Amino acid sequence: MLNVDARWTRSCKAALTTSMEKGSNPVATKPLTRPTRLASKPVFFFSSLLALLIFYNFVPQCHHAVQSFFTLESWADPSPRVELKQGTFIGTHLDNENHPVPVEAFLGIAYALPPTGERRFARAVPMPESREVFPATDYSLRCPGKQLLRIPGTPWLESSEDCLTLNIFRWRGSFSYQKKLPVLVYIHRGAFNRGFAAMHDTASMLAWSEEPFIALSFNYRIGALGFLNSQLTEKEGLLNLGLHDQKLLLEWVQDNIEAFGGDPNDVTIAGLSAGAHSIGHHIMDVNEERTLFHKAVIESGAATSRAVHPANSKLHEMQFEKFVAQVGCSGKKGSEILSCLRQAPSEVVTAAQTTVFDEYNPSVRWAWQPVIDDDIVSRRPLDAWKSGKWHKVPIMTGFNHNEGTMYVPKKVQKSDEFNSFFATLLPQLGKAGLKKLAELYPDPAKAESSPYVDTRNLTDLGIGEQYKRVEAAYGHYAYVCPVRQTADFASAGQEPPVFLYHWAVNKAVIGGANHGDQIWYETMSPLVRNVSPTHDEIARRFNSYVTSFIVTGDPNTLQGRKAISRPRWGKFSEGKKTMVFGAGNDEAAGGSQVGVASEWVDDEWAREECKFWWEKSEVPED
Repeated sequence: MLNVDARWTRSCKAALTTSMEKGSNPVATKPLTRPTRLASKPVFFFSSLLALLIFYNFVPQCHHAVQSFFTLESWADPSPRVELKQGTFIGTHLDNENHPVPVEAFLGIAYALPPTGERRFARAVPMPESREVFPATDYSLRCPGKQLLRIPGTPWLESSEDCLTLNIFRWRGSFSYQKKLPVLVYIHRGAFNRGFAAMHDTASMLAWSEEPFIALSFNYRIGALGFLNSQLTEKEGLLNLGLHDQKLLLEWVQDNIEAFGGDPNDVTIAGLSAGAHSIGHHIMDVNEERTLFHKAVIESGAATSRAVHPANSKLHEMQFEKFVAQVGCSGKKGSEILSCLRQAPSEVVTAAQTTVFDEYNPSVRWAWQPVIDDDIVSRRPLDAWKSGKWHKVPIMTGFNHNEGTMYVPKKVQKSDEFNSFFATLLPQLGKAGLKKLAELYPDPAKAESSPYVDTRNLTDLGIGEQYKRVEAAYGHYAYVCPVRQTADFASAGQEPPVFLYHWAVNKAVIGGANHGDQIWYETMSPLVRNVSPTHDEIARRFNSYVTSFIVTGDPNTLQGRKAISRPRWGKFSEGKKTMVFGAGNDEAAGGSQVGVASEWVDDEWAREECKFWWEKSEVPED
């Protein structure tokens, strides 16, 4: 039982806290865009100070409480804490000068048991209930794959199969708001063979939003560990494990996000490249009757990007057999193969999946990709669009002007090499298809009027005469035209709104407006904002459009920080117009042209070429 002095101390602390809260932070009726300054309410401040003096002079038992109230310890911001069925998690505060509002984070929370041992090459298992307390202050290790970024002494850039974790970010203090906040779930890129949650600065994207939301990023299995596709894994029900990881994460959000202040009925899924392809597959997943998401931001990708093969295609069987041989499991049959693969050392499995990927990388016939599985991907994506049966949600989607520069061989010199590249990539083209391809993409060596004539010193740049031609054709095939296809199908018949963009900022001498460039602007990275005032404006506009869509479903509702001026972004159904970002700007590539930050225009770029690619996508390869 408390003694009198203890009760007085507790009462004094409560009174002091209440007094100061009433004077400086009125209860918000909606999420605040920034903290209210104490000095903006001087009357309340001085009345609160007077109350403290009265307590101190006339109530001796309050002396200690008043003194401790003003110590640094009493004002220290405690670590954020959240209680879930799987345990209690203690988060951290992010210290980043680029954040205009402070952000708190819960890092490295597991959403599934480690997929190791007998759980390797199997569907992930949800976390059990627990009463333990766990630190959530550091990113987990990333999933094994063909990871490109390695920095010695950076633990979270190492890899481990125990990698199925998530990270949650929120404005500091946002949990106290009276309404649940919208939720963003970000799915990382990486060709389904590399990448990890922390490669996207989701916290910075959130910090620059005009209004708060709850942001989440996560790891999922990649490479053969996530997409070991073959007749055997089809028979065992083990296809597309990486996509199933993503679905399990979305289920976790439905069960747990309210504990962080989020609204499970207002979830936006967003992603670039492989993340965007993934979103396309989840939108097409008619076998999922639950509503796991409500809006989608699909950047440089689509369900129809590249070919989505049956699990037993010749290509996948060849890749599977080579992988099994590399691991050392040849000569075994059926379930014995899986048993052998599960017992192999992790480094052997990782090396084997990388070896097979590298063999097929030059042809861009990548290993370890999503396949038709009669589950999440129950049919060819194009057939799904034509059926009219998919999850109809508002969509923001877009493509970059030079999507192919990252992937095609740079020293393509002759027209025969151009033809050979596409004949290998798409055998179903045939002679007639290759002839039409040559008409749509004129040979710069034969036609002076070809848009792919390059007058620069190609030797100094290290590129061949056919490089611009092959990167344009591949970029259209793999990214631009599938994105346009998404916009066309999803906006037909007065479906939920679709907003289409075209990223045209020339950021590099060779790369141009390269695949993934927009992410630096979306997250308000100083690396691009400091290039010039125009680049800063482009970043602010793009971030405000995207975060407004996340919060409200409309890119125009929120104006962004500092209430920047920007054109209205209309629906794609309004005349099939596109928001073009940075047209004519080449400052980052060493030029002096400012161009236009953004404008909503009739954009027919690549329309004719896309008609060809759409026609060819009608013909399945296997």
